[in-house]
Amino acid sequence: MPLTELAERIEQELESNPTLEIIEVEPGDNEPPASADTPDGEMIVDDSARDDFARLDDYEHENPDASENEFSSARLDELERFDGRHMPDRAVSRLAGEPDAKSEAMAATPARAASVADQLLEQWGLVEINERLRPLGEWIIRFLDDDGYLRATLQEVADRSPESVRSAHSPEDWSLALQAVQWLLEPAGIGARDARECLLLQLDAAIDSEDDTLRGLDAGDLAIARRIVSDHLDDLMGNRLPRIAERTGLSIDDIKRGLDVLRRLSLAPARRLSETSEPPITPDAIVEYDEDSDRYVAYLNDWRIPNLRINREYALMSRDRGVPKRDRDFIKTNLSNAQWLMEAVEQRRNTLLRVIGVILDEQRDYFDYGPEALKPLPMTQVADQLGVHVATVSRAVADKYVQTPRGVVALRGFFTGGLQTESGEDMSYDAVKAALREVIEAEDKNSPLSDEALVKELKARGIEIARRTVAKYRDQLSIPTARLRRQY
Repeated sequence: MPLTELAERIEQELESNPTLEIIEVEPGDNEPPASADTPDGEMIVDDSARDDFARLDDYEHENPDASENEFSSARLDELERFDGRHMPDRAVSRLAGEPDAKSEAMAATPARAASVADQLLEQWGLVEINERLRPLGEWIIRFLDDDGYLRATLQEVADRSPESVRSAHSPEDWSLALQAVQWLLEPAGIGARDARECLLLQLDAAIDSEDDTLRGLDAGDLAIARRIVSDHLDDLMGNRLPRIAERTGLSIDDIKRGLDVLRRLSLAPARRLSETSEPPITPDAIVEYDEDSDRYVAYLNDWRIPNLRINREYALMSRDRGVPKRDRDFIKTNLSNAQWLMEAVEQRRNTLLRVIGVILDEQRDYFDYGPEALKPLPMTQVADQLGVHVATVSRAVADKYVQTPRGVVALRGFFTGGLQTESGEDMSYDAVKAALREVIEAEDKNSPLSDEALVKELKARGIEIARRTVAKYRDQLSIPTARLRRQY
């Protein structure tokens, strides 16, 4: 699991499993972070619990014929009975409302953000509108996609609405309801049926908008932008600015001012409602350069993962024959789940550090010189070095990121195939893409390079690939064709 998902999984287990608890670390007791050089460790039970298990083993060995209820007074004083009336101190304190590390950790977890549809429905419930149209607007909002567009026709929306709604409203009512959704909900552009309508809604709202991205725009530039979108959107999408100038009588400079206005708009307005709810990337590990050893070292960024242990009282009760069998079975099941989770977390730590350790060794040039120095590194090679299955390596790097001196990088990005340059050096496909991007960034924007010209530029660098491969890599990098890259 990625770090955030792992934290949620542990939170769920802490909430449902009474035998699992958090080790409270006193200030100053923090140990240094585990690094890629740390040997495999173990996370099972703390020392006090190990002693309790040892004493129980000794007692059972010395008293093999002890009955279910045959205990010494000292043992009864030491153990708590689990019969619904006697519980460990931590359970009693929780019922009494006293905070503990587990409850505080769960209480600190942020609430899930409302969905886009929920936010729009909440807005719709507050707008002043004819109550006759309110249920129609609610139904239209449910049909909006993640970008905020209404991809279905109003007739399709009406046909799928409840009979009580469909029979009581005319097509004109549905049209009025859609207009209300488009004009009364924020951000502007919500409820558009295509890109042209989405942009026009935002331009029309710009004059009175309180949005910082739209406030204060020149009225003349707004008019130019609206004219281009309304009548010449196809030419705009094809970057045919001279044709727009010829057909409108506007100068290229006028058109550029209109384009500056359009760059402030969004073709996916609803995404702005979910931007704040999307968590930022949390790297699972951090890579730093150690000057003393002239090498890169890594340590896990797992401060969000609490230190776990098995509760001592429950561990003892699981072996206590004086505790009813049903209760002991319940405790043993939870102990097994807790033990498995703790061992799985530790195995995850060790596997991740070992994989990153190999990456640091094999991709040293990347960290020194950048993406163009990335070498081919098949996962099978790493799996062979570590003595694990290739699927283990694949799962270890899936959806995980590492913070490096060159930024936050996806771990999977270090694993790629490659080719040989004319000089005989191995070069990964990602390094080829980086070289392609660099060539395009350095081109003359007034006369950008065609794919055939890009092939020649790369060949001059010792990288020989076909034109169709250049086109494929350019698409993967979201770089448009030469015609669309041209600036006027």
